Amino acid sequence: MQASRFREQAASSIRPWIARVGLATLLVLSLSLAGIHPSLAASLDPGMLQKVQAATFEVVIPKPVDDPLTYEKALPLDLLPYQFRNDKYLSIGTAFALGGNRYVTAAHVINLGVGSLMGAPALRDADGHVYAIDKITQFSLGQDFVVFSLATQPSKVTALDINTKPTLNTVVYAVGNALGTGVIVRDGLYTSDTPEDQDGRWKWMRFSAAASPGNSGGPLLDKDGKIIGIVLMKSPNENLNYALPIDEVLKAPGHLAVIDKRFPYQASFLDTSQTDTFKQQFALPKSFADFSATYLTLRDAFVDGQLKKLSEAHADQLFPNGDGSNRLLHANADLRTFPAIIRRNGSGTWVMARPQASRSSLQRNGFVETSVVGGNLILMHLRKPDDLTASELYGHAKTFMDLTLKSWSFFRDIGSAKVRVTSLGEPTQQTIFSDTYQRHWQVRVWPLAYGNAIAIAFSLPVPDGYVSMIRLVPASQQHPAMIDVQAACDFVDMSYGGTLAQWKDYLTNTALLPAAFSGIDLRIDYGHRFAFHSKRFSLTYTPDLQKIDPDSYLDLGFGYIVNSASQDRRTASWEVADVEARPDAHENTRINVNRHIAPTDDLDDGFRNQWDKFRHRQPPDDSVAYNKDGVTRIATVVGEPTDSSTVLYTAFVAAEGSVPQEVMKSQLDRLVKGLQVNER
Repeated sequence: MQASRFREQAASSIRPWIARVGLATLLVLSLSLAGIHPSLAASLDPGMLQKVQAATFEVVIPKPVDDPLTYEKALPLDLLPYQFRNDKYLSIGTAFALGGNRYVTAAHVINLGVGSLMGAPALRDADGHVYAIDKITQFSLGQDFVVFSLATQPSKVTALDINTKPTLNTVVYAVGNALGTGVIVRDGLYTSDTPEDQDGRWKWMRFSAAASPGNSGGPLLDKDGKIIGIVLMKSPNENLNYALPIDEVLKAPGHLAVIDKRFPYQASFLDTSQTDTFKQQFALPKSFADFSATYLTLRDAFVDGQLKKLSEAHADQLFPNGDGSNRLLHANADLRTFPAIIRRNGSGTWVMARPQASRSSLQRNGFVETSVVGGNLILMHLRKPDDLTASELYGHAKTFMDLTLKSWSFFRDIGSAKVRVTSLGEPTQQTIFSDTYQRHWQVRVWPLAYGNAIAIAFSLPVPDGYVSMIRLVPASQQHPAMIDVQAACDFVDMSYGGTLAQWKDYLTNTALLPAAFSGIDLRIDYGHRFAFHSKRFSLTYTPDLQKIDPDSYLDLGFGYIVNSASQDRRTASWEVADVEARPDAHENTRINVNRHIAPTDDLDDGFRNQWDKFRHRQPPDDSVAYNKDGVTRIATVVGEPTDSSTVLYTAFVAAEGSVPQEVMKSQLDRLVKGLQVNER
């Protein structure tokens, strides 16, 4: 069956909204959900039409009252339709009376209020009166219906009659509300029945009466105005729509919520997905608040289980295991500060993907680099302005996001206009998440109430600012998004770079330093001495080798070092494998110490040839200076390499211009003299 539920249509409108890195608001979404244009093609008796109107309601949700966001200019709300901008509610669907204080709508309509920032759904009649939901009494996620009672009964409502045995190829009427302007009735034919996709447990009614997302949850009537079904979904490319037979609602178990629906699940760090059935039941009646809490608890547990199941199924193939892992483990550390993603490509091989980033400048040498990965994950590197201390940045979430928004094109759509968002205000949630490598990510959540959405930022403090991952998701998807980004943290790779002044400032924030820094002693004495010490190697130098002042630049490149292995899988630690220092961030003059490991048998000849060159100190690691691109370079392999060596270190010196061999060799000797290797 080529059909898509209206909730899936709403979701598809949210996806490009996220991918654009700008929000198309729920205001726009609600227009699509309730935007039936009047087309009175029906021929119901006027008396019956009046009865249908009294029994049919608009499902609404309150608009947010407060907006903590700041914009570059006043919102041009006059671009929105008069009724829409003055309405206190958003229209999200249709409901109808079954009699006996029982009302029906689509489950996916009521679920728009689950986890919402806007409050509970309610019903609104043709006169504009709003009625609060009292209790949810029946619910089926698979069949997509919900039955509920109201706290106050509408005075004019009279339930419509029911026909549980409609006849094929007869006239039917699809009924729905159009932004509260009254009941719209459109006619067509009841054309066929078709089994539901999952297990064929019931049959959908197919009909040709025009239906829009505003019809979702409304009644499908026969020629006499009797209810025969609930309008739920439509074919994407043809005017053949779908309804659940009303008989399925009448014979469903009472006082019970039934969840039995198959969902695909895919984690952002894997190229494979799995499909499983979300299957649960819980007792009703419940208030909408209690129903929502119970539903979200079960949904979140299901998603947790899916992530766990997917991770366990691929555990022996997750980096540092699986095809391509050895190539990454043997590759030199990349000293670029913009983050890379370790991901599995289409052929199932792990690769280091560093997406192309765009850069926008901030004042005082600051900048923001951003890139979008996978359509909805924003990778970012924020280089803080020089007048902002590390503690001021790390300790003030609003400052971080305000700086981000100075260069991140983040807009709110108002009619045909796009208005730039300049501040999200203060986050409503702040926590710390520590990944497998004990890197401590600051996690913040900002509500975007106007879009019923949230912005989630995972930010990792680095010497010059932040490396971040940001996602925009519907508010109800906070938990699934959170656990997905948490899992993705293990696959983010970056170097730690900054001026020596930034490094000294960064190191004072001890609670936010990765665990790897507990085994590092980094000492900076301007004009006198620089010293780096780890359990694997140490480096010390003085200004006679290279300038040491606040503007000097230091890069620490991290590598993944296998620390244990079993028959099934291995683990790796995240440690410094490359140290590079420059007298200035913008100079080519530099010194470098790099760690290399012997290639494994599965690697290609290029790795083995390179290793042989290291072992025999072949060019360019032969202590002979050479000039390339106007920079003179010289390098050597430290210590005494042997055939049994499994780890080797290279020392490298570069200087601007053409520098004599003896000068370069003297500098290289100074570098090697200050280098101590503690492993072989």
